Amino acid sequence: MAEASLKEQLGNAVKNAMRNKDKTRLGTLRMAQAAVKQIEIDERRDLNDEDVLKVLDKMLKQRRDSARQYDDAGRKELADKEREEMAIIEEFMPAALAEEELDDLIRSAISATNAQGMQDMGRVMNELRPQVLGRVEMGHLSKKVRAALAG
Repeated sequence: MAEASLKEQLGNAVKNAMRNKDKTRLGTLRMAQAAVKQIEIDERRDLNDEDVLKVLDKMLKQRRDSARQYDDAGRKELADKEREEMAIIEEFMPAALAEEELDDLIRSAISATNAQGMQDMGRVMNELRPQVLGRVEMGHLSKKVRAALAG
């Protein structure tokens, strides 16, 4: 049997959270489902796993930013809530890339695009984006690409 799509996995996780009466998990998963459904309605198409990953990646970035802002404002309980939601969303993301793997992908992308310097950063990032989606924070990736192109 084929592995369930990311949308199906989300749906199953929602059902399990309902059975287990896990309100935080249920709320987070329903938010993710709603975000996916909204895009499907807006764009009048079914989202594939890559599209769903993009939605989840965006949700993670929003929570990361919110947690940082709450920490800066001294609102620990709100920052903790954001981190708890991040942990739930991260369960659906592919495994994070090790630094060595990321460095190898960057080297491959630079040679594949014949990048010569900083002016080629966009091409290198476009080459890398589908390979690393959900597996590395984009800010971290762009710093590493910038360093590789500058060096």
